[in-house]
Amino acid sequence: MSTSAPHAIAIIGSGATGYTAAKVLRAEGFTGSITMIGSEQAAPYRRPTVSKELLTGTKSIEQVQLGSAIDGVDVRSGVTAVGVADSTVLLDAGDPVPYDALLLATGSRARQLDLPCHVFTLRGVADVEPLHADILRTGSLLVIGGGLIGCEAAAAARSLGAEVTVLEAAAAPLNRIAPAAISQMYVDLHADNGIAFHSDVAVTDFTEQRDGTTLVTAADGRSWSAGTVLVSVGSVPNVELGADMGLEIGSGVLVDAGMRTSTPNVYAAGDVAEVPNRILGGTYRSEHWNGALDQAARAARSMMGVEPGDLDVPWGWSTQHGVNLQFAGWTGPDDEYVIARGSIADRRFTACALRDGRLVGAIGVGYPKDIRQVRAAIATGSPVQRDQLTEAWLDGPQAVVR
Repeated sequence: MSTSAPHAIAIIGSGATGYTAAKVLRAEGFTGSITMIGSEQAAPYRRPTVSKELLTGTKSIEQVQLGSAIDGVDVRSGVTAVGVADSTVLLDAGDPVPYDALLLATGSRARQLDLPCHVFTLRGVADVEPLHADILRTGSLLVIGGGLIGCEAAAAARSLGAEVTVLEAAAAPLNRIAPAAISQMYVDLHADNGIAFHSDVAVTDFTEQRDGTTLVTAADGRSWSAGTVLVSVGSVPNVELGADMGLEIGSGVLVDAGMRTSTPNVYAAGDVAEVPNRILGGTYRSEHWNGALDQAARAARSMMGVEPGDLDVPWGWSTQHGVNLQFAGWTGPDDEYVIARGSIADRRFTACALRDGRLVGAIGVGYPKDIRQVRAAIATGSPVQRDQLTEAWLDGPQAVVR
């Protein structure tokens, strides 16, 4: 923790985390200088729209921006922080930025494959227009990776009229967060909309063909071709600056509940941060919108010497073919799932996840209030028995959630 209140704060990262931290600092009365450094040219925007509304073209970048400029914040867009030394951020262009407190909000980047030919990745607004234009030009898209972004991009491309195929290395899509029944629901949903899924695909080769398409070959000999190929195989947190500074690094930059790193006056939040899990023990990284906002606000308050309290139970969402999936907590494919409301077959349900008899999360379609209720129950740490997980429990007096 800082020994005194800072006078100058530098924020590396101009996404939702950096923008929210700056906004909260001003709202909480911080009057010192704030400099926000971002490598993207675009003003802060809602990144979840990249694989949905921005890719389909149904919204413009102006329509998904986070808000207006924040009073007195010096925004350095289109520049990259290349180092940190002697309480100063060094940039690839422009004057260095001195600070009393530093927030690393460097986010993450799309995981790359070692490929012999050109394919697309999708992480930021700069990726959208080239991919959108190529989908329209070729009329076909092959997605490598059946996670949330890959599935959302597949649905977006299909809405643009493209032929779409998804290849997944695991046994099913969304396998990191969902059980087999929900994964199959998504296979069926995409199939109903004309998208083919292929599982257990170990891609071994990409070959550019004379007709301009790309041939993708799997280890078992199967192959597919398409005019456009999107690789969506996860993300990598941008920990390099933190590592160069000597911060403790795990799967991300290790922080406490106040977003404080192992070095005084240096904080980290958002995709790059690895935070403590007070409910289940251990640590985790939240790569979702709401986690970024919560952590940013906590980092801002910590920099001002205010203890921010416990982290929120994480939650997120995904919209594909008009179906909005919400998930909360720390669900996994091997948890026991209790259908507390509705039916997976009807694509309208609330499934509560139990691990060793303990409520750890929920996944649902069509019942957002249920997800809020489960988050509140997990946050209390109170035990919830399996036979309690019913509509009556979800609709009970405890369902009133702030």
